[in-house]
Amino acid sequence: MTLLAILVGTILAGVGSVWLAALLGLAMLARYTQHMLSLAAGALMATAFMHLLPEAFESQASAHELFSMLLAGLVFFFLLDKAELWHHGHEHHQDAEPAHEPVHGHGHSHHSHASAAAHGGGHHHHGPRSGGWAVLAGDSVHAFGDGILIASAFMADMKLGVVASLAVLAHEVPHHMGDLVVLRHTSGTSRAALVKVSLAGTVTAIGGLVGYFLLSTLDQFLPYFLVAASSSFVYVALADLIPQLQKRLSLRETAAQVAWLLVGIGLVTVVSRLAHAH
Repeated sequence: MTLLAILVGTILAGVGSVWLAALLGLAMLARYTQHMLSLAAGALMATAFMHLLPEAFESQASAHELFSMLLAGLVFFFLLDKAELWHHGHEHHQDAEPAHEPVHGHGHSHHSHASAAAHGGGHHHHGPRSGGWAVLAGDSVHAFGDGILIASAFMADMKLGVVASLAVLAHEVPHHMGDLVVLRHTSGTSRAALVKVSLAGTVTAIGGLVGYFLLSTLDQFLPYFLVAASSSFVYVALADLIPQLQKRLSLRETAAQVAWLLVGIGLVTVVSRLAHAH
């Protein structure tokens, strides 16, 4: 019975939050691309700094070890970026050879509309493509940690497990709205973005299963999962999204950009605090 409850709770929290975020966020994406990028940056940074990192540092783990993990994570995602850029550069070289395919000179031109929208013109668009990998990796690690948390709550008390599942569902919605914006530019279509983030969300159920069977062993590693996920969200926000927003704009456009960034931060912060209050 407990195992079944854990599976239902983790799937509801992991995948349900993605679909709810899609209903709320993707409808606004086409009309307000720049605003959604600002919201995504705010949501990702707030998820890391206001939710995941504080939870990790409340544990018994050494602060030095956690900061080392954070630094290692940032370097890892930087290297992942480099590897993907090298890979796409190789594709670019290969795809540029056939003379009868001028439209595909970029090697991945089906992303050009989304990338152009994201960058406000003919800017480099490797940022959103590489950001997608980091977001999915961070989501998967984060989801695994959420699964362990939900499993531990259900094993302590069934009512606590239900509350924990709803809390994870609630605080993941604004964060997943940010993820879907990044993946929308990476994948080119809203459907592909939804499928990818949903698959990452199913890792919550895997975390729940592993947590059920190995909770006493895994509990000590949970802070490190939280920090690893944080590093991916911080990297994507600062290395990918924020640079896209750093362009000369009118005072009104700049104010709107900052406002949406604060909305992303505020949404995650408020929802996370409400979730922890219960």
